[in-house]
Amino acid sequence: MSKVYFSTWREEQINNIGKPEAEWQESAYNLPVQYNEHSSSKAFIGWDGVAIFDENIDVVKLATEYAHQYQEYSEACGRCAPGRWGGRILYDLLDKIARGEGSVSDMDHLKEVCKSMQLTSKCEIGKTVPNPLLDLMTHFEDTFLECINSQKPSKHYNEDVDYIAKITAPCMDACPAHVDIPAYIEGVRDLRLDDSLRATRQTMPLAHTCGRVCPHPCEDECRRTNLDSPISIMELKRLGADYETDHGLGFYHPGKGKKKAPIGKKVAVIGAGPAGLTTAYYLALDGVEVDVYEELPVLGGEVTVGVPEYRMPWGKYQKDIEAVKDLGVNFIMNHKVTADEMRQFETDYDATMIASGTRLSKKVRCDNERTEIQGYWGAIDFLDWINLYEKFDITTPEHVQKQQMLPTDHVDLTGKTVACVGGGFTSMDVVRCSIRAGAKRVIMLYRRDEKTIIRNTTYEEYHEAVEEGVEFIFHSAVAKMNDENDVLKSLDVDKFELVPDPDGGRPQLVKIEGATETIEVDYLIPAVSQSADFSHLPEEWELEMTSWASLKTNGKDYMTSRKGIFAAGDCEYGPMTIVNAVGQAKRAASVISRYVQNGGEITLTDDEIMEDHLRKMKVYDKNEKITGWLAGVPRQKSEVLDVNIRKYNNQEVNFGFTQEQAISEAERCMRCYYIAMVAR
Repeated sequence: MSKVYFSTWREEQINNIGKPEAEWQESAYNLPVQYNEHSSSKAFIGWDGVAIFDENIDVVKLATEYAHQYQEYSEACGRCAPGRWGGRILYDLLDKIARGEGSVSDMDHLKEVCKSMQLTSKCEIGKTVPNPLLDLMTHFEDTFLECINSQKPSKHYNEDVDYIAKITAPCMDACPAHVDIPAYIEGVRDLRLDDSLRATRQTMPLAHTCGRVCPHPCEDECRRTNLDSPISIMELKRLGADYETDHGLGFYHPGKGKKKAPIGKKVAVIGAGPAGLTTAYYLALDGVEVDVYEELPVLGGEVTVGVPEYRMPWGKYQKDIEAVKDLGVNFIMNHKVTADEMRQFETDYDATMIASGTRLSKKVRCDNERTEIQGYWGAIDFLDWINLYEKFDITTPEHVQKQQMLPTDHVDLTGKTVACVGGGFTSMDVVRCSIRAGAKRVIMLYRRDEKTIIRNTTYEEYHEAVEEGVEFIFHSAVAKMNDENDVLKSLDVDKFELVPDPDGGRPQLVKIEGATETIEVDYLIPAVSQSADFSHLPEEWELEMTSWASLKTNGKDYMTSRKGIFAAGDCEYGPMTIVNAVGQAKRAASVISRYVQNGGEITLTDDEIMEDHLRKMKVYDKNEKITGWLAGVPRQKSEVLDVNIRKYNNQEVNFGFTQEQAISEAERCMRCYYIAMVAR
């Protein structure tokens, strides 16, 4: 929070005009007072008001430039007359006043046009652009009238001031990859699925994947939620990708549809999971030569060997990978990079991206937890052998068969009882795969409650697991593993209750004495979290690490503490979602592309800086009252495979929308674009 000269942002009323700076009031919001480490901001103007940080700002020129930004957008859109023609009128009249040629009648006309646009524009950008303009004309009327009465330009009209604008939307802001969601939904609505996919691939190369297994944080910040229920954003995303591959079309790439000419730069990428693939994709588009090193015999990382076929069909994910290959990216599989190779990479490549993921399962931390006990099986290894067999017919090796008492060359749990400890996507994959592997009883033990496990995964994932017969025991934790001759026999499970904090803080989990239960099991599969294997990093590099043992970056440019070595995805943040890994890698690829071309300088674009500012400010307002839209239009639900069929195979569970459903759902989108602008 910072002191501001003037603010109407989100209805706050701060007016320090005429007061010394020491007496200025602080804003309640994370406004971008400091634009970047090199410069401060003079003002911020957006859909919900205006904030001024420098009392010498030219408010007339500020209003004019904001109107100019909207006019450029409205000319490209042109979907409604109030938006298009209103934008032109706003800019023309404000510029007329700013250059010293305006009249009082122009001010009156501006206010009329603003109010008309607020009422009649088709989408939010046209409705909200007038908001800060009216604020400025109301609170700084004397300044506008001075330009009119003196017939002189505004004080900085002929001076160079940087005005940096960014188009955003609540859903785009919430998406870690900042996908242009309204654009791809509009493509679906208009049955221009090619346009829909092009909009997605601007910042998201894995359209098949994130159209199926994304936790869709965008839906949590969809403005439609304030009216009835959020748009089914994730399910609409897959339609463009499915259209491309189902019709045998070539790959739709951003820009001109093909990569730039080679620029003579090379980058090494360690890991071919979502972060590695994304890095390679966007670097290749920029003409950078990319070599991707992958330890596994297959590409795709944890989405391939960790996410089950019924959630993410390999054939679809393979298409996302082929889109990366289509740009000429070179893949070296079955190759675990060594520390010596990393040292050599500094000579052979212009930069290196570490995107090696987190593939070491963490322990439950209970008594007698020993890896040599048969039936104790880490979630990552368990899912590896499930998926390698189901997707590639790669059988489980004999040493694993022996350790895990498997009767065949693949994971067969017929007649067994499986307990999994966790509460995220990995644990959900474990329990649902166990059902499909024939287990007679499958139990999920979770320390928190049902609401939290749904928040950690998705509503659909949890309820599909319940339908399939998974038992969830909440507020529980394994206290001890019981074995006989190193063969797991049972678990002692403690029960907990939530006890309110008398001081109003977060309720605490307190063990219920005497409530410990012994549950007979054949397998305990810990899926509480994962850690990274950094054995390939030279010790003398002494890369800085976070407190949770991941590679430390500043979370903006993704360079580690060693120049030229970047990190993104799970190995940088810890276990995260696919879309988070993609978002990090997209930003990192952008930084690396400039880094290798400008002599090793780390820079962010204005667009990226604005993304970071807007995310801190939060574009979505959960308290906003939505008007002008018909409430109660039902959210579409796609058909899923019957539970009595899907429990016994790995067919894709979700069929996706029909064309009619897709159009109906896309028509619910309120197209909530906004314009934000900083003057500096």
